[in-house]
Amino acid sequence: MVKIRFLGHSAFFLESGEHRLLIDPFIEGNPLCPFTLDEVRTWQPSAILISHAHGDHWGNALEFGQAGVPVIGTFEIGEYARKHGATQAVGLNIGGTYRADWGSVSLTPAWHSSSFPDGTYGGMPTGLLLEFGGKRLYFAGDTALFSDMKLIGERGLDLAFLPIGDAFTMGPEEAGRCLDLLRPRVAVPMHYGTFPPLTGDPEVFRAEGEKRGVEVRVLAPGAETELA
Repeated sequence: MVKIRFLGHSAFFLESGEHRLLIDPFIEGNPLCPFTLDEVRTWQPSAILISHAHGDHWGNALEFGQAGVPVIGTFEIGEYARKHGATQAVGLNIGGTYRADWGSVSLTPAWHSSSFPDGTYGGMPTGLLLEFGGKRLYFAGDTALFSDMKLIGERGLDLAFLPIGDAFTMGPEEAGRCLDLLRPRVAVPMHYGTFPPLTGDPEVFRAEGEKRGVEVRVLAPGAETELA
């Protein structure tokens, strides 16, 4: 069983047994996040997973990395984190897999861009394919629809996190088309409503899921759901 808590925007906290993962930890500066950084620190994540280096995804990764929590992303993200005091930073590349006692994460392609807030190149943007709590989860990161999602879906997905905000990623209709390729049991929308350009409507995405027989769970920031 995996417990999923939405922190707003594209930030999620996953928990299964004694293991905890924090994905794209945009906490400070996130107008939708109902938790303080100090509160999130008390959850003691086992690892920080980063899809790409933009500030609204990189977020507070360094605060965790400097405390010894592994920060996992592209090679460029790993090197940047290490240079800034993240002692357990891990750099991968597309297709690479990191394995730990909590499970594994593999980097997949994503169609977007990636640079740190200071302008440093962050490597290719990625999605994250997770084996966690006996489930397979796909965190798409910031992306457009792309046909190779079919290959990701062929692995068999319990859940897919998909951006729907439009402007900087695909919108809800295009995210619906992703469901044809990914075929997850459950889908959760993200990257919408945080800032004015992100106009994608999660109810439109829910309707797209219903057309395809996919359960779409729309989570309010701070809300939790469980994947059995």
